[in-house]
Amino acid sequence: MDVLVLIGRILFVVLFLSSAVAHLTQSRSMAAYATSRGLPAALPATVGSGVLMLAGALSVVLGVWADLGALLLVVFLVPTALLMHAFWKETEPQNRQLEMIQFFKDLSLAGASLMLLAFFAYAGDDLGLTITGPLFDLG
Repeated sequence: MDVLVLIGRILFVVLFLSSAVAHLTQSRSMAAYATSRGLPAALPATVGSGVLMLAGALSVVLGVWADLGALLLVVFLVPTALLMHAFWKETEPQNRQLEMIQFFKDLSLAGASLMLLAFFAYAGDDLGLTITGPLFDLG
């Protein structure tokens, strides 16, 4: 089971790692998009969200306080869904649909991250293939 959980952790963080790299290497263009969505202080927010995703993803995949890493991803995902993908503000049907997909993707990933937080915190040191145990104790 340990190997399956590790493979799942790797597959889960691929999206966050690639997004974090984009946020950190293409900060200006991504900040321009964030500005177009009405986000204030878009450049610091873009860099900050890149760091948040990178820290959360590395924590989950390496198993270094993976429960905390999962929580960091939730902290990124929920505001992103609400601020960047406010589909209810869109008037053009195609844009509305695209933003709705992104909104619900972010919410679904936030739910999965919450489940991972609980899983890591509950399983504790029994999980295996991690560097540290959980930060939180839900067991």
